[in-house]
Amino acid sequence: MSSASPRWRSWMRFDVMKDGQTGFTLLEVLIAMAIFFVAIFAILDLTNQNIKMARMLKPGKADLGIVATEIAMTNKLEVGAESGDFGELYPEYSWAREVFEVSTNGLFEVRISVFKSDKGLEAADEMSILLYRPESAGRSGM
Repeated sequence: MSSASPRWRSWMRFDVMKDGQTGFTLLEVLIAMAIFFVAIFAILDLTNQNIKMARMLKPGKADLGIVATEIAMTNKLEVGAESGDFGELYPEYSWAREVFEVSTNGLFEVRISVFKSDKGLEAADEMSILLYRPESAGRSGM
């Protein structure tokens, strides 16, 4: 004789249909579907997060801030023009900057342009910043 109670055995058994076939109860089917959908939505959410992270890793266009930060970190400015590229970070972009003395007290204007190689000489982005560098050698009066 089995040690399980009759109530437990009746819940665990398959329902017997009229013609002797067995099947699952509606409750069992609903629980299985709920588990299936929770797993599917978890996998879809994980896939969506991975796609977003992959898009963030894709390099965008070159930023003017890179060139502006580099010149803002220097203590001394020299009047004149300079150009370069972004190396392997943004291989199709190049930059140019011009430094002008605005005032004799050490105020300089820096005009920065970023160019994309497929646009020729047309600037992709331009920016102008003012920097105060009283110790710069390019000042008039020195």
